[in-house]
Amino acid sequence: MAMQIDTNYDHFRTDYSERVKEKQAAERAEEAKGTEAQRAGKSSQPQDEYISSEKSEQKPSGLYRAGHDAKGNRKIFFEDPKAGGKSQGQPAEKCVADTHKVDGEIKRLKEEKQQLEQQIQSASGDEEIRRKLEKKLAQVENELSRKDNDTYRRQNASVSV
Repeated sequence: MAMQIDTNYDHFRTDYSERVKEKQAAERAEEAKGTEAQRAGKSSQPQDEYISSEKSEQKPSGLYRAGHDAKGNRKIFFEDPKAGGKSQGQPAEKCVADTHKVDGEIKRLKEEKQQLEQQIQSASGDEEIRRKLEKKLAQVENELSRKDNDTYRRQNASVSV
């Protein structure tokens, strides 16, 4: 029994690159039709356009202006039309965060630490006193490391309006 194999594959369209080229050519043709329509002024997509506030008859929701603050630095001010010109770009209230109490606490801890270090140096002969002072110094250093940072200052600052 003899078997014959046909090696002519021309009648099959399985070439991937040819199909991709045909697809790209079809897309280009559609794109070209779209650009011709846009050139003719028949754009299917809406376009943004500027309408001045005088023509639109709508009042703006707020106005911004550049100016200088009390220290002479440049600042952008918001003019609220609902305020009726009362603010004139000035802040309505002033808030102040006071950290003097916290700073005093930290300064007291640093002084206490320094005194304990001096006492430890002077009590070099008595080991029991030295151990007690070192234990107290470790507690002060722990408290100082917990309090001597910006986060603690912000959390414990007294705010006044």
